[in-house]
Amino acid sequence: MILYPAIDLKDGQCVRLERGEMDSATVFDTSPASRAAHFAQLGFEWLHVVDLNGAFAGVSRNAEAVAEILAATTKPVQLGGGIRTMASIATWLEKGVARVILGTAAAKDPDLVRAACKSFPGQIVVGIDAREGRVAVAGWADATELDAADLAARYEDAGVAAIVHTDIGRDGMLTGLNLTETLAIAQKVETPLIASGGFSGMDDISRLAEPECAILDGAILGRALYDGRVDAAAAISAVRGAA
Repeated sequence: MILYPAIDLKDGQCVRLERGEMDSATVFDTSPASRAAHFAQLGFEWLHVVDLNGAFAGVSRNAEAVAEILAATTKPVQLGGGIRTMASIATWLEKGVARVILGTAAAKDPDLVRAACKSFPGQIVVGIDAREGRVAVAGWADATELDAADLAARYEDAGVAAIVHTDIGRDGMLTGLNLTETLAIAQKVETPLIASGGFSGMDDISRLAEPECAILDGAILGRALYDGRVDAAAAISAVRGAA
């Protein structure tokens, strides 16, 4: 099982939001590259980076900050936010991003996702951001009637590297991962599933280390990591043998 520290970018800075609301942003670092290097030094295997401005705009808005992150560490980076064309997918992969996350595109343009999986095997992640089980897109601003589990199943045969399932209502709130819903989706698909939204601290680490959660690929850590509620070394050690 892999723990993915999150680096959310807004106006070139490293921030955390509450429930995806841009007005709720708390700045944790003015140098995302330094934060990325710090996470690498702590022993995390991957970095999870999201261009928040890009998610709302539909095109990348924090390219400079992402480039600096890529230059600051050799750890693989998965990047999401505003990536909605084959050209932008190719550009980021060429620049050194290990995996591209498609969220809005996954809900609205399944042909793009399937074509991207064929062109870039092992490098496409589907982001499923849901509020009470229903998918939201465009930086979580637009609700849809799509069921999160149904969207995950849609790409079961597409060759997706992983799925990130985020509970929007919990994101940044430190209320605990929604493992009930995430595990229910994981039981319906074979694609590796990553839990996200609401990570609260070491209690969630203990839960992830339980046998029931071994079917998960991992989880994304946000505010709890920045607030010091998670001891990185202890967390990584606890989940290392979980999956």
